[in-house]
Amino acid sequence: MVESIELFNLKGRTAVITGGGGALGGAIGLGLSQAGAQVIVIDISLDNAKGVAENIKAHGGRAHAIEADFSTEYVVEETFAKIDEISPINILINAISAPQTRYPPDQYPIEEWDKTIASDLTSFFLASRAAAQRMIKAGNGGSIINFGSIAGVSALGRGSVAYGAAKGGIIQMTRDCSFAWAQHNIRVNTILPCQFVNEGWKQFMNDPERAKLVNRVKSGIPMGRMGEPGEMVGPVLFLASDAASMVTGIALPVDGGNLAMNPGGSIDW
Repeated sequence: MVESIELFNLKGRTAVITGGGGALGGAIGLGLSQAGAQVIVIDISLDNAKGVAENIKAHGGRAHAIEADFSTEYVVEETFAKIDEISPINILINAISAPQTRYPPDQYPIEEWDKTIASDLTSFFLASRAAAQRMIKAGNGGSIINFGSIAGVSALGRGSVAYGAAKGGIIQMTRDCSFAWAQHNIRVNTILPCQFVNEGWKQFMNDPERAKLVNRVKSGIPMGRMGEPGEMVGPVLFLASDAASMVTGIALPVDGGNLAMNPGGSIDW
């Protein structure tokens, strides 16, 4: 019988994180490294990717940084060729979240729609396809974790129609891929975060003119606060590891209770 703590051991495995140069990617990369994985950080900003990789190394881990824009097919193929030279891939974490452009649905420019779908949905498919091809060929299975959002299952408004459509697409893509690749022992799951503190939200939280928005966001999270990047490590480590060996095709909220809350609900009555 395997000891329970060993179920989370990632020694000998390589994890690739797309969009890994931000706050969430940094926390997740370090967490996976501390569980024993080698981490390859991919980001559109090489400086950001290097920053995460260097932090992992500073804590005794193994990491590499690659600059790439995964919204284009040939770039994804070139990047995975580079990954092949480093190590076979065992874990893929799709965490790209491009800056949003916001318009009402009736005024949304098609070029901005296409850009958002390419960055926040097509890139997930391209990376998943490339990773799965390699996992199938290697015959050792693997884990693919897609970052969706509460915006993929409920409307946030505020001009988020393209972003919400992309995140909803990720959830369905996860279901289809999990079904298709289960026979190869490749597990595919989605995480649905609420708002987590990053550089953008930090600026809003320090801006009195944004106080109404920040308070509105917090009011939709029963735990009364936004998530902290480190709080994403546990859910990702679970889905990436053998602890989740029978878990595939799910959409896991990590949202402080947001999706459990009815918009008209309240504690007082």
